Amino acid sequence: MIVEALPHTEAHALPGELLTELTALYASNEEFQQLSGDFPDPSDIRPEQVAAALAEELAQPTAEVLLARSEGRLVAVAITLGRHPDPAEPDPWLGLLMVHGDERRAGHGRRLAAYVEDRFRADGRTGLRLAVLENNPKALAFWTALGYEETDRRPDLAHGRACIVMRKSLA
Repeated sequence: MIVEALPHTEAHALPGELLTELTALYASNEEFQQLSGDFPDPSDIRPEQVAAALAEELAQPTAEVLLARSEGRLVAVAITLGRHPDPAEPDPWLGLLMVHGDERRAGHGRRLAAYVEDRFRADGRTGLRLAVLENNPKALAFWTALGYEETDRRPDLAHGRACIVMRKSLA
């Protein structure tokens, strides 16, 4: 698996081919999209909606979008924040990790999570946080299996959805 950061461009423009790949990845996760409510119609996710969602994420000054490829195919995406918008949060955040629906259970999610952890560890960061929607038991089981522990329950900042905040020590 090869991981590359999405290059920062003016107005966060995405090349058409990449936007098509990202749209397919987002659309392949209809169950998650239904749980999250991020898109008006989870069964009809459009490129302009994905572009807008990514631009919103990249508006955060420390945000980074990581693209994971296997055999040239986009298999996963991760969005990280070097600093959470809440100044009381000292740890970096993993805002999203999504594996293409056709590639689930192939280890891509675990490898991409380890890649993110290793990058923050190399930067001297001591922990990594993320939030799991309370209505997503599969994600909760995944992150728990990777060593993340619940630290809080609260609504997310963007949409007020019920979330479980989790943290993993990187020390």
